[in-house]
Amino acid sequence: MKIGIFGGSFNPPHKMHKEIAIELIKKHYVDKVIFVPTGSKYKYKNNLLSDKVRLDMLKLMCKDTNNLEVSDFELKDHVVYTYETLNHFKNKYKDDEIYFICGTDNLSYIDKWKRGEDILSNNKLLVIKRDTFDINTLLDKYKDYKDNIIVTDIKENEISSTKIREMIYNNKRVKNYLDNKVLDYIIRNKLYCK
Repeated sequence: MKIGIFGGSFNPPHKMHKEIAIELIKKHYVDKVIFVPTGSKYKYKNNLLSDKVRLDMLKLMCKDTNNLEVSDFELKDHVVYTYETLNHFKNKYKDDEIYFICGTDNLSYIDKWKRGEDILSNNKLLVIKRDTFDINTLLDKYKDYKDNIIVTDIKENEISSTKIREMIYNNKRVKNYLDNKVLDYIIRNKLYCK
């Protein structure tokens, strides 16, 4: 089985996250996608909602959808780095192929991540294209790892969790961007409001 590991802050998780996962499965890049929310101890992310709330929203988003799962592996009282997460899943699913799902924005500076060279050398990456980054420049930058980088034909639109948070804060409609169950949860718990 081919398993995609999809990390992120998911603050909140939105329809594009789910669409990417479903498209990756439909187009046979992977058979299953596991969403792995970043823990709140990660210093580069501020204004994260609690680990539990983001985990709950992801579970609601993935509920009733085959082959989408959620893992709380990174939700610890210390920082868990991507290389550790990938090693965890490679050990857990020894007979399966593990792929790291990332956008061109993350790929552009993955070499600066903790043990970034290790991630590039020892893992398969499924890259989702974004308009703001030239994929050929990135492939040239990482030419030593080209066998591990798979550029998918899936393109991410420019909606982001940051934009959705701003819209909610400013009382704008976000129904088109969020799964209904996630939106209900946000409204019920008065998240991202003034």
